[in-house]
Amino acid sequence: MARVKAYNMLMGGITELDFQGKAVPSDLVLIGDEAFPLAMNHVGQVLMAASSYGMGRLVVLGHEEYLTAFPSVVKNVLAWLNTPSKPTVGIHPACTSFAQSLSCPNEVGNFQKKMGIYVTDAYSMAGSEKELVSYLKGGGSLLVAGQAWDWAQKNPGQNALRDFPGNKVCSVAGIYFSEHKGKLGMFPVPKEIPSSWLAVSIGKDFKDDYKFLLDGVSEFDIRGGALPSEILVHGPLAFPIATTGDGRAFFAGAYYGQGRVIVGTHEGYLGRAELSRFLCNAVRWLDEGRNGCVGVHPNLAAAHSLLTQSGLHCELTNFREDLSVYVCKSYSDEHCTRIQGFVAEGKGLLIAGHAWAWAQNHGNHRVMIAYPGNRILNKMGISILGSTVNAGLYKAPKPETACSEVYHFRPMLQRLAGHVMCGEPLKQSEQDSLKHLGQDCSAYLHMKAHNCHSYASILSVLTSVVKQGGVPQVGKNRPIKDPKEHLLLNVSSQLYEALPNPDEIVPHIVKQKNQLPVVSNAKAFINGNTAGHEEWKSTGLYLSPGMRTYISVPSMIVGKGWQLQIGCQTDNLGNAGELRRAPVVHKRFPVNSEMILVSNLWGGLLYLVAPPNSTVGDFEIHAQWAILAPYYKSGKTTVAEWVGGLRAAPAPWAELEFDNIILTMKSKMVQDLDRPDEVAVLWDSIMKGVADLASIPAKLPRKERFVADVQISHGFMHAGYPIMLHGHSVKCLLEPKVARERGIWGAIHELGHNQQRNAWEFPPNTTECTCNLWSIYVHEEVLGVPRAKAHEAVNPNNRKQRLQQFVKEGKQYGKWEMWTALETYIQLQEKFGWEAFKKVFSAYHNMQNVPNDRDGKMNLYAETFSKTVNQNLAPFFKAWGWPISASLEQNLAALPVWSDHPMVNYA
Repeated sequence: MARVKAYNMLMGGITELDFQGKAVPSDLVLIGDEAFPLAMNHVGQVLMAASSYGMGRLVVLGHEEYLTAFPSVVKNVLAWLNTPSKPTVGIHPACTSFAQSLSCPNEVGNFQKKMGIYVTDAYSMAGSEKELVSYLKGGGSLLVAGQAWDWAQKNPGQNALRDFPGNKVCSVAGIYFSEHKGKLGMFPVPKEIPSSWLAVSIGKDFKDDYKFLLDGVSEFDIRGGALPSEILVHGPLAFPIATTGDGRAFFAGAYYGQGRVIVGTHEGYLGRAELSRFLCNAVRWLDEGRNGCVGVHPNLAAAHSLLTQSGLHCELTNFREDLSVYVCKSYSDEHCTRIQGFVAEGKGLLIAGHAWAWAQNHGNHRVMIAYPGNRILNKMGISILGSTVNAGLYKAPKPETACSEVYHFRPMLQRLAGHVMCGEPLKQSEQDSLKHLGQDCSAYLHMKAHNCHSYASILSVLTSVVKQGGVPQVGKNRPIKDPKEHLLLNVSSQLYEALPNPDEIVPHIVKQKNQLPVVSNAKAFINGNTAGHEEWKSTGLYLSPGMRTYISVPSMIVGKGWQLQIGCQTDNLGNAGELRRAPVVHKRFPVNSEMILVSNLWGGLLYLVAPPNSTVGDFEIHAQWAILAPYYKSGKTTVAEWVGGLRAAPAPWAELEFDNIILTMKSKMVQDLDRPDEVAVLWDSIMKGVADLASIPAKLPRKERFVADVQISHGFMHAGYPIMLHGHSVKCLLEPKVARERGIWGAIHELGHNQQRNAWEFPPNTTECTCNLWSIYVHEEVLGVPRAKAHEAVNPNNRKQRLQQFVKEGKQYGKWEMWTALETYIQLQEKFGWEAFKKVFSAYHNMQNVPNDRDGKMNLYAETFSKTVNQNLAPFFKAWGWPISASLEQNLAALPVWSDHPMVNYA
């Protein structure tokens, strides 16, 4: 990497630096992607640094005396800064003593563009800022030395980051002289770019900024339909402004170069009257007293109106360099580089937008690096996340205490590091923030900005925290609740993905790795055809935790939306208070080449994930190394092959693949299974029953999947692809005799969920209701288990009591749900039979222009069922409290009325 190469050149041959003299340096604050430290003291303060801007290079020394105190450093610096076409070293008259120490050609005098390198102290740059920035940007080299703490003492009340002369130039490259004195001593020069957990939160006190921005602001009213994203505030000069009660930010600000930025997480807030005082404060903070033109993007007319009414000089315009402040949405990065330079060179940016919708379409893990707004904002120290915060009314922080009371990623990370490294105790409020910190760390690591020192230093800190803190060995009988352990487990997974050499961290995370027998050049045969959904294709292969292997795939699927997946447990447990496994244990890789290197910290079964509507037919893939898993496939595997060895394959996860469903579980669950063919007969009949009731072809377009896990994201089981269930529940799926005697209600219930369709669903009332139609149907028509035996909730006594209670309470729609709502459908079934339901479901398959509102959908269902059975069911549904319209009653008037329905006595 260029940064590493530059450091090696700048500090080559130097093993230690003596900072024990009288010269007291400034602590240098570094931001952005280009700046990196050259010398760091024992408390993490940066005393020398380097960076680049545009085509030029910059080195900053924390005191002017260092120009002569460290000749070896300066010699390396001049060699790195050297421009062969312009060999002259220009030296400001204030640095005459430095000129006398040089043996190379030099010229003492005021700055001239012809100079190849210009050396100056940090105090003599006043009046030449624009020239020097232009010189640097165009390819010039600067060596600047000085300190700001003395200036800050002599200029109380002024903002050193903005007003100190040296910062008006060096800040564009991400290096600031701070008002803090650097600690002295003799410090070693490491072989790699220095970093320290002590440096994580070194930045700025934002008290004055809070005071300005929150003047007259007591609350942030973001109530209403606009759903904001969450902000990750991760830069040394970035700070949260507005947060929820649990510390999740939805407005944040930052210094970047000579300029500033304010970020919001919904564009609707920019024109919101309830936020007008804050927004006007924000624009004036960004304008910094220039009283310049505020450019508002043309699609933000409401924001333009609000700001104009507040007396600000605004224009509706696209981005222009001559603006003082630019206001825009975060959905485009069309002018990314220009906007970054615009801010770095002293202007203001107010930008807003959410990322959750983008994340839903592009993958949440890609938000940090690929979301357009983050392409602009990441290097400014602020990122918009795919997660959301609740709309509401939130108190503004108190300016005088905001710095210490508002949750901030960097200070909190430093407190964690101090706790782990040195045993420093955490306050209760800090312990309460650890889960939030873990989520932020995971999001931050997704940037994978290895060329950025700030990222590399936090990566180093987290690596040390995980190695020293230890990752809990979680499991079914070893759940964890402690927030710190929760964080370590969560972060370790992301750390493995982010580290350039992830193998170094594996022994600290997975401490009990079983050495399983490996086969080379393992093959898997794949049917590459799919219908309208993404589909997992099983390979029967497994990879151990951290195991790396190359997968060879045919060229016809490369770049066509295919993916490789390691792991079957796809539930994210990040919000769980108690963990029995890591929050995320699966991983996907895009198939972008014919040979793909894959691995997963937690290991797992290997799948190909096929895109919808694939027609590539059958093909074969090869794994350089893999472990065989117990894998039975109807029509391919014989019982003899299964019993003869396949069920004893060494992988800890097994799969049984039948005609319409695939069951995935721990291998120990199938090691004594002698007749997988009988299990296949059971599930083939169940799935045929599911399809029958739904009025769809017996061969499903995509096989359903059940995956048993030690912990799932919610419920006893939950629907989806795959359907998830707890490991202890999987046994009942493998016992045909038990299923036909006692039933398996829960599993069929989840299959019913997957058959629910929005057109005839009335959520949330029927969400846990209509899926049970499949439970009843399959148990009675396929398994031969009467409904009352299949589940006690539908025995006659319970049904009668629920109905009477519903009527007694006034037939409130809010209480027409789950079992009570199911009674409506059961009464229809007992009168008209299952065939009526099949015909109704069939009618919906091709139905167009289905209403979106609840009342419209309920009227359509009543009409459809009535016409299917050729009877007027309006009185029946009205008796249940359905909002049957007068027009529907008129429409059904010609049909014979179902006059003796079960609700007659309750009408």
